[in-house]
Amino acid sequence: MRTQVGIIGAGPSGLVLSHLLYLHGIDSVILEARSQAYVEARMRAGVLDSDVSALFREIGVGERMMKEGLPQEQMEIRFLGKRRFINWRELAGGRVNMVYGQQEVVKDFIHRRQQDNGKLFFEAQALRIRDLDGRPVIEYIHEGQEKELKCDLIAACDGYHGIGRQTIPADKLEAYELNYSFAWLGIVAQAKPSSKWLVTSAHERGYAMHSMRSPSISRNYLQIPLTDTVDDWSDERIWQELQTRLETNADWKLEEGKILEKTRFDIRSFVCHTMQYKKMFLAGDAAHMVPPTGGRGLNQAIADVCILADGIAEYFRKSSIEYLESYTQLCLQRVWHAQQFTWKMTSVLQRLDWDNKNAYHRQVQLAQLEYLTSNRAAATSLAECYAGTPLQTSFLPADRPRYPQIC
Repeated sequence: MRTQVGIIGAGPSGLVLSHLLYLHGIDSVILEARSQAYVEARMRAGVLDSDVSALFREIGVGERMMKEGLPQEQMEIRFLGKRRFINWRELAGGRVNMVYGQQEVVKDFIHRRQQDNGKLFFEAQALRIRDLDGRPVIEYIHEGQEKELKCDLIAACDGYHGIGRQTIPADKLEAYELNYSFAWLGIVAQAKPSSKWLVTSAHERGYAMHSMRSPSISRNYLQIPLTDTVDDWSDERIWQELQTRLETNADWKLEEGKILEKTRFDIRSFVCHTMQYKKMFLAGDAAHMVPPTGGRGLNQAIADVCILADGIAEYFRKSSIEYLESYTQLCLQRVWHAQQFTWKMTSVLQRLDWDNKNAYHRQVQLAQLEYLTSNRAAATSLAECYAGTPLQTSFLPADRPRYPQIC
């Protein structure tokens, strides 16, 4: 099989890239190791930046999002029984985020690619990548047979454990990683959301978050020790701990319901500076990961492929590699901005002193929270980061709402 761009991975980055390339008139093939049912059920991120939701509308894949998504104008931060609000419509140039689950984004783009007769193969496991100096080839197995996909360029959108980054020789790979000393327990519950906006709590017992995925499904998180497993957390214990950590002095109640899913995951920050190796480009989790604290993961992946799609379009239309050669530099500016933001918010909301519960660290944390939520300049910076850095893409008008820039 032959195509212009071979894409490994049918997550948001791979699917959105394929659709953007289609709009540019460029052929692509997606190889996805998992089944379609698995990919469409995989629950991950759920908050879309203002520009990301605008992009989906602009490129014709936003109709269901606009009907079922939940607009978000603000978030709430709780500590010491206080409730503080950060309103990004007010503080970040009128920008409004959208709660719309990653699995719903994936469903929408799979449907659109299939509707447009896109080449999308599930249960097609990429085995090897070769010939990146000349005409790249992806060797894969599909329907029990080993096959080859010949490409002009390859986009590795295959996640942190994918073969894309693993193909890069160790002496050519530049990467940075930070592993945190705690984990998160993610809970999906059949319970009406208890708030119309995101609620985070920097409790002395550890971080907690309450969010939503739909008018009838809530999404909750708890900071837990690295040694804990899902089996350590019964439904009763989960609800009790959420009630404790989200408690305020106000008349507020956390709605409980049947827990549909429990997931434990480690928290890490990761950046691979080698986002391009010869004729292969890394995007999304293959190149960088952040803690979920600031809702940057999915949005950063979309930002990557917006830049990549425009660069690939220039490559095929003008036989120019100038824009593609700047892909890494353009992406890393945004990536490290997201890294510093999520590191800061993880530090200010989580108990980083989990092992020793250092009283000094806790007091510094509370002082930071007080400043961030009571000083307008600090709150504006926080709101701008949560609203998201404007996308760099040819598919959105230049006069769209964005927060003020000084450079």
